[in-house]
Amino acid sequence: MRAIVLKSTGNNFIIKNIKGEKHSCTIKGKLRLNCSKSTNPVVVGDIVEYDENNTPYAITEIKERRNYIVRKSVNLSRQNHVIAANIDQICLVFTLIKPATSTEFIDRYLCTAQAYKIKPIIVFNKTDLYNEQLMCDLEDLKLTYSNIGYKCISISVVNESGFEELTEILQNKISLFSGNSGVGKTSIINKILPNCNLKIADISEYHQKGKHTTTFSEMLEYNENSYIIDTPGIKGFGLININKSELFHYFPEFLKLITNCQYYNCTHTHEPNCAVKNAVVNGKIAESRYKSYINIFTSENEKHRS
Repeated sequence: MRAIVLKSTGNNFIIKNIKGEKHSCTIKGKLRLNCSKSTNPVVVGDIVEYDENNTPYAITEIKERRNYIVRKSVNLSRQNHVIAANIDQICLVFTLIKPATSTEFIDRYLCTAQAYKIKPIIVFNKTDLYNEQLMCDLEDLKLTYSNIGYKCISISVVNESGFEELTEILQNKISLFSGNSGVGKTSIINKILPNCNLKIADISEYHQKGKHTTTFSEMLEYNENSYIIDTPGIKGFGLININKSELFHYFPEFLKLITNCQYYNCTHTHEPNCAVKNAVVNGKIAESRYKSYINIFTSENEKHRS
């Protein structure tokens, strides 16, 4: 019978079948071997077939994914870790304080979302903590990303501002919430779905970084046609399967200018008469975005040399 995977806890899964029934499942050994390139062959959001004759029920087939989001495995550098599959949009939760999220982190995630053809939405959280300077920084960041074409939302769980706009974009979508540990994504989900009562933890006062509270990815039912995927907080985000020579494809503001570069194979790093570098000098491309591009390009170059 066909079902969707709602929760992944290692080798055990919670699924919901086409009748709306929820069951606990395992994976058949053969299926695990066939998916050996990934640390987790079955993920939240997967459409699967399962065998009701087994005790417990066993997932026997994974249907073709229309998309998925992936990051490097923490423990196995040659394998990847698929976070979730069949997603309509990613809500990337970003904070300027407690903890401060780097713009390179957000740019890496945006590149991956672009590469896997998933719509990203940037959610700036904890605005109740921002002083005047941070509010100015926030407006600058929102302008930078909205000018590129990304949807940006400012919210606060404490004073509930911005939630009307946020919940509106969640309607009739499968939305994945992700971000650094401690940025408040689980608190946001608890505000939207108060009956879920997901576990949260305080920020570490010493490191000013979040503590991991979500251990496994889980798909939560928002309403009949809407789901929210809660994922474990992550400290870094490495790119997977993105060729460094094509990296600029995932920076939309770069892509608009490349025909004006002197060289058709310009990498936008050292070449003369580069339209992208000129745009940075002229203020048409944000310096933070170009810095992220250079850092990502360099790290990918070093990885391929090693």
